[in-house]
Amino acid sequence: MIKFFLKKKLLFYFINFLVIFLYVFPGSILGLIVYNDISVQPQVTPDLVISSNHFFVFLFLTLVGFLSYLDTIDRKKLIIYLIFLSIILEIFHLAIPERSFQWSDLFGNLIGVLVVIFLNNLINKYGFFKK
Repeated sequence: MIKFFLKKKLLFYFINFLVIFLYVFPGSILGLIVYNDISVQPQVTPDLVISSNHFFVFLFLTLVGFLSYLDTIDRKKLIIYLIFLSIILEIFHLAIPERSFQWSDLFGNLIGVLVVIFLNNLINKYGFFKK
């Protein structure tokens, strides 16, 4: 499975492009597909303090990125990129029509990235999954 991600970094690039496209699109493409209404965003799970949709998107994007880039230097660049991306995409919502900046979305983005980083550090520290 890991060899698949190493050889196919295109999967990470594709998911990355898709996330950026969905974030900057004025309105909700998924709402259009699911509810036939561009102003309604489908919910995966109910929001608590953070946006669950944003959390799951950045959790998945970061997980695929970490599986694609195993080199430590590449991962450091990836972490910086994903944190920057999670912040800048939410700031873009200030200027995009039919979108709005929300702190819960921003925290959902950031926590999605940070959870994968935390789990990666636990795995590296305690040697889970080592041969």
